Amino acid sequence: MTLPLAEPEALAPGTLRVTPLGGLGEVGRNMTIFEYDGKILVVDCGVLFPEEHQPGVDLILPDFEPIKDRLDDIVGVVLTHGHEDHIGAVPYLLRLKGDIPLIGSGLTLALVEAKLKEHRIKPFTLTVKEGQREQVGPFDLEFVAVNHSIPDALAVAIRTPAGMVLATGDFKMDQLPLDGRITDLRAFARLGEEGVDLFLVDSTNADVPGFTPTERSIGPVLDQVIGKAPRRVIVASFSSHVHRVQQVIDAAHAHGRRVAFLGRSMVRNMTIAEQLGYLKVPDGVLIDYKKARDLPDDQIVYMSTGSQGEPMAVLSRMANLDHAIEPGPGDTVILASSLIPGNENAVYRVIDGLTKLGANVVHKANARVHVSGHAAAGELIYCYNILKPKNVLPVHGEYRHLIANAKLAQDTGIDEERTIVGSNGTVIDLKDGVARVSGQLDIGFVYVDGSTVGEITDADLKDRRILGEEGFVSVIVVVDSTTGRIISGPEIHARGVAEDDSVFDDVAPKIVAALKEAASNGVRDNHALSQIVRRTIGRWVNQKLRRRPMIVPLVIEA
Repeated sequence: MTLPLAEPEALAPGTLRVTPLGGLGEVGRNMTIFEYDGKILVVDCGVLFPEEHQPGVDLILPDFEPIKDRLDDIVGVVLTHGHEDHIGAVPYLLRLKGDIPLIGSGLTLALVEAKLKEHRIKPFTLTVKEGQREQVGPFDLEFVAVNHSIPDALAVAIRTPAGMVLATGDFKMDQLPLDGRITDLRAFARLGEEGVDLFLVDSTNADVPGFTPTERSIGPVLDQVIGKAPRRVIVASFSSHVHRVQQVIDAAHAHGRRVAFLGRSMVRNMTIAEQLGYLKVPDGVLIDYKKARDLPDDQIVYMSTGSQGEPMAVLSRMANLDHAIEPGPGDTVILASSLIPGNENAVYRVIDGLTKLGANVVHKANARVHVSGHAAAGELIYCYNILKPKNVLPVHGEYRHLIANAKLAQDTGIDEERTIVGSNGTVIDLKDGVARVSGQLDIGFVYVDGSTVGEITDADLKDRRILGEEGFVSVIVVVDSTTGRIISGPEIHARGVAEDDSVFDDVAPKIVAALKEAASNGVRDNHALSQIVRRTIGRWVNQKLRRRPMIVPLVIEA
């Protein structure tokens, strides 16, 4: 729910202020700021990937506006794990102030540092691990191991004199994880005994009953699919899903196949994971993809990006025959990921394209080739019962997920007034065990479009959609600056509206008549004449062609 805009009151002494800048009402661009005693702690700084109604946009960032004038007050950025929706916006924050300290686990910081290197930023970092406590400004931080679909994920307990906050980041409770690193429920229980005043909890799977299946259940399925594949195998996954890549490498090795990584982020991230020991690669299994093309088809597995149907990612380019690897009959393509909400159409287009080329496409709907990295309802209830938090703020999810999570909290006995379903920009003040909404900031979308950041507006995107869906009409008229008489035109050109410009012959006399009437009434202002042209042709196109194109009138005085 979006609360009415209301500037928050001045922060009272001894009060902790919590403001999500992204991640509520959406799956992505997670970022929350904590303020106490004039200092700010940031938890996560991620990106959101654009949907079809945002053409041309590369990334969507959290809105930094509330902290732009207070960058010197930021004592650190805690990064819970290395997924793009939690770390992808870090370069854009550090562009504003490059010496803000980054705090996270070894793998998380290695992935961030590699990303920052591309932006030519060398960060200040503090590597932490589970069980560690650090004092950062007025914030006493304790890090807790949590299990997720990337290694080295951490929850963070934030202690201040106003109370303790526990932010889970993304997590689940896989009891048989591939790396043996489980969510530390003993630490959760200890924190619960101490008293959790505010619980910020992952909501992505709050509307999914039961428990998320274990990662180990995927291994045998991948082994079977790869073992039976007659020709090449192409597996698409998130470029940071180390566990899934490990399972693919193990299955490929077991069936005498070699593995080639495709996609810049896949190569970069897996190189880091192998160097740090999170990815175990048997000798001789990896091969450069250019050399892999010389191998027999039944001896290679390609591990690629593009599982979300991203237009420029490897898998989409393969489906469009715009890549050196061209799938065909007998090839097997495995989409080893779940669908991020909003990406469904793009993913199914890729599946259709690959199927038309003759490939056998295996995905979550027809085989268990992926399990989620997020806790389902049963796991969340378990956490609520262990922690017994005084207040709950569901985060990381669309509104249906946030509401489902709040309902789970209430089912375990937490009062409805203590479960806050907010939105980006909701300002929550915590003191004496009570969390209350004290305001609502106006939080917008910040679009990265090529080399520009924040310059593209929603109005620009609306224009792009109109251009793409309805077409473009330009009208050029030359008028006498003294009399208003038409000297030349109207000259009408269109793109994406009709096959031939001659269709506009019927409307030209109407434009002439409208301008003559305006001239007789003494109208000489260029803008006013342009609006007359716009309205005249706009009504005609809408009535005759049933279209609403972008209309650009150009009235030239001579």
